[in-house]
Formats: sequence, structure tokens, C-alpha cells
Amino acid sequence: MWKRVLDRAGIREPDVRRGYTAQRRAVRRFAPAEYTAARLLLPAPLQPDVVVLVAFMHETDDRIDRGDLPAREAALREWRVRTDEALATGASPHPVLRALAWTVRRHPVLRGRVRAFLDGAVQEVAWERFRTEAEVERYVEGYSLPALMLSMGLLAPEGDAGAAAFERACLALVTAMQRLDFLEDLARDVEEGRVGVSDEALARHGLTTRDLRPGAAPAGRVAELVAGRTDVAAAFLEAARPVVGLAPGAHRPFLRAVLRVQELRAEAVRKAGASLVARPSGPSPAGCGAVLLRELVRRGTGRDR
Repeated sequence: MWKRVLDRAGIREPDVRRGYTAQRRAVRRFAPAEYTAARLLLPAPLQPDVVVLVAFMHETDDRIDRGDLPAREAALREWRVRTDEALATGASPHPVLRALAWTVRRHPVLRGRVRAFLDGAVQEVAWERFRTEAEVERYVEGYSLPALMLSMGLLAPEGDAGAAAFERACLALVTAMQRLDFLEDLARDVEEGRVGVSDEALARHGLTTRDLRPGAAPAGRVAELVAGRTDVAAAFLEAARPVVGLAPGAHRPFLRAVLRVQELRAEAVRKAGASLVARPSGPSPAGCGAVLLRELVRRGTGRDR
């Protein structure tokens, strides 16, 4: 099956096929849900490139998320130099960067996307807390959106106006996704000292970051905080709905599935409530599987639009 995907993508050289296949295996291991959705619902010619872009984003995040601030800053500088060299020469000793160079050669528009993502990664390296909601919004627009657009940019419609509208809808989508991430990972983030809920939002419910530890958390106020932040994410999800209609028809099953899975995430977060200070949350695998199956059936009956 994967061999046919590579054939349909026009990837013929044996070394290049092996390189894409290695990245496919890696992504299947560390991001099984995203991998499954892409393999089932995206057009075959796009699948190898999306796999590589996800692998590159994961490798970047892994490198810049270790150690203290100077170590993270140094890691980003070094990784950027290696990425620039790979894109300039079309080759790299690093398997992810080598595959990235192949994908950028296939889709030259990605060169700017990669640059924007690495520019935004400076914010990911530096943040430890958000004092205001405006700071959260700047983080999402500066880092989360370029990260999402690495792969979503390949699904955008042609034409400047359509592409701009698609990216605005993607901003709403990734805002919802990032806010749900911050809620799902609240327990771990508090433990690591990097909380994604702003001081401003906490203060509205009479809370500080010190109140978010198990045993210290006032359950009623934390539950109200989670409900309020989930409402914000849900509003952004609603604003993101045009992303489906703006995309070419072949990309719509995947985008509908993405939106529905975010709705399931929001439902799970809302249900978890105050327990998020002790353990993470996430949608049920069965629920996500049902979403993918529904879109497969819908595509099979020709109702992609």
C-alpha cells in the first residue's frame, strides 16, 4: 500500500523512497492518531510530504524542549543552521532534514513555511507563563499557526484570496487546538513550571498557578476555570468551520475529521473539569476511530463536498 502511495506521489528514486519510508515509520510510532488520519483521509500524493513535515516539526520540538533556557536557545540556533544548510544544498546527514529537503524541492512554497516555523520557535523556547490573554494570542499566532501551516499549507486552495481566508480559518482552528492542549496538559505543565493558562484568566476565578497543584486546588473554582477556557476554545472551533468549505474537495474529509476530533477533545476536557490538575485528558480512541470511519464512508459514497 505505501509503495503505491510513493508511486502516486511520483517518488521513484530508491534512496528517496527509503528515506520517506523511514519517516513514515517514525511518525506512525510517535503520532499514531495523526498518522492514521493522514493515511486514511488525505490524497495519496500528499501523504509522504505531510509525514515528513510532521516528523520535522516533532524533531524540532523535541530538540528545543530540553534543558534550561540557554540550552534550548542554543539547540534552536544549531538546528536552524542545519536546516538552512539542508534546504540550500538539498542534502543532509540528518534523515529528517534530508527528507525535508526533498519535500521542499517538491513544494517550493514550503521554504517560507519552514522559515516562519523556525522564526516562531523562538517563542516556544522562551515562554514559561502568560500574564495576559493577549500574550497567549501572540504565542499562537507566532508559533502555533506556523507549525500548523507547515502541513495545512499543502491543503490550501489556489489563489491569494482563498488562501488568505483558509489561513484565517486555520488560525481559529489552531487557537482552539492550542488552548485545549494547555488544558489537557495542565497537570504536567504545572509540574514543569510552564503553565499555558494566563494569569489574567486564572485571576478571573480567584486562582494563581500555586492553586493548580493536586491537593491545593479549590475544585469548584478550577472547574469554573476549565469550563470557561473550554468555552473559549469551542468558540474558536466554531469560527474555524469555514476551513472545510474553503479547501479543495479531496481535502475536506481530513479537515472535517480534524474539526470533529477537536470537538471530542473539548467534550473530554469539559467532563474532566477540576481533575485536570491531577491527570491529563483526551478523547476516547473509539470516538476518534468512529470519526475516521464516518469520513471514509462518506468519501466512498462520493459525498466529499
